[in-house]
Amino acid sequence: MRNRSGKKSGAKLAGGLFLVVLVALVAGAGYVYTAPEFERVVPTVHSEQNVFWNRKDPLKVQLSDNEGLKSFQLILSDGTNSLIVGEGTLEGKPKEQMLLVNYPQSKTLDPKATKLKLKVLVTDSSLWNFTQGNKSEKVIDINVDFTRPNVNVVANSYSITQGGSALVVFQADDENLETLYIEAGDTKFKAQPYKKEGYYAALIAWAFTQTEFKAKVVAIDAAKNERMADIPFYLKNYQYQVSWIRAKDHFIDGKITDLASSDPEYAHIDDKLEKLKAINETMRLKNEALIHSLSKEVSSDVLESWKIKKFYPLRNGQKVASYGDERHYYYGNKENEVSQSYHVGYDLASTKMATIKTSNPGKVVFANENGIYGNMPMIDHGLGLYSLYGHCSQLLVNEGDEVKTGDAIAKTGVSGLALGDHLHFGLLVQGIEVRPVEWFDQEWIRKNVDNVFKAADKIIQGK
Repeated sequence: MRNRSGKKSGAKLAGGLFLVVLVALVAGAGYVYTAPEFERVVPTVHSEQNVFWNRKDPLKVQLSDNEGLKSFQLILSDGTNSLIVGEGTLEGKPKEQMLLVNYPQSKTLDPKATKLKLKVLVTDSSLWNFTQGNKSEKVIDINVDFTRPNVNVVANSYSITQGGSALVVFQADDENLETLYIEAGDTKFKAQPYKKEGYYAALIAWAFTQTEFKAKVVAIDAAKNERMADIPFYLKNYQYQVSWIRAKDHFIDGKITDLASSDPEYAHIDDKLEKLKAINETMRLKNEALIHSLSKEVSSDVLESWKIKKFYPLRNGQKVASYGDERHYYYGNKENEVSQSYHVGYDLASTKMATIKTSNPGKVVFANENGIYGNMPMIDHGLGLYSLYGHCSQLLVNEGDEVKTGDAIAKTGVSGLALGDHLHFGLLVQGIEVRPVEWFDQEWIRKNVDNVFKAADKIIQGK
């Protein structure tokens, strides 16, 4: 009897031990499958499959892992020979790491090779795979290109005036051309394809608030090879008018208060001088930001020709304010300056509610109210040139309309920040306000636009 009982006790003990071991194994397996230390997500190599490399700048390879990176190896091959160009252990188990690959000084690889392959091997810090971690491999195809783009200025306006415009036609070609623009001052101007592949035209502007100016064509290919070509302009500085304007109570209590009450952002301002500053500066800049954004678009279609006539929007219109005026507002006496702004258009007046007509065809990109500018249509004339018409009493066009030369688009008025019936006429080149008086002058247009295109066409068409 005792033996039988002992066998049962031993069996129970063995069964209990087995259960304990089983539970421990299940718990251990559960821990391994759920613990961050044993995560099974492979690290990632962030790179396009095909890249360009100029061999001068380091090639960048981004690595990442959800828990932490451990080590990497980089192997560069020309198809025949291979060379380790980077390897190591990453301290601190970073989740992201940027690797910089420099072209090796070793003569192992063919220096004339235009096609290379970079094998990227990376391991994370996981204890999975018997503590070896998760591994990832990616082979990147590299196109070697160290030839800079070809850039030549074909023709351009002889001079440019501070606050004014100019035209340039240039050549830029590269098998892998990626980025192309004209850098002038603080602005990058877009260029439009012109007549023939590899040729471009662009209107550019010199902001009237900047006293210095330099323009150059910048071309960058996919391998980041870069070439620049200076555009030779004769520079004409111009001294714009400075005006001191007394801010009177009836102006603040009238127009300024009316504009403030129409916008919740300013309606709560009670102090009259704060209100003047808010409308004349904050609202003005907000309205001008919209104008700038609307006037930056340049078509990417091939431009076959571009003809522009002088602008004459208001028949018998007389100047009542110039472009570029620096205006200082004071209350009481000049020592008490309360606001400052620039007048970035040209004001014309004739008769009350006079008809405004387009001088050149284009597309209406805006026809609505715009703060201090009141009711304002805005027209795209192509090549980055835009015209706007502020303070209108009536709008006769809608956004999206195509207008022809001579079409009636609006009537003058006193909407926005206008004390008397007049037209605020503005011209912009790719978001930069420019001197309207240049575009009022057919002779200026002939010399700075028409003649430049004619000179360029002779070279492009080989005539």
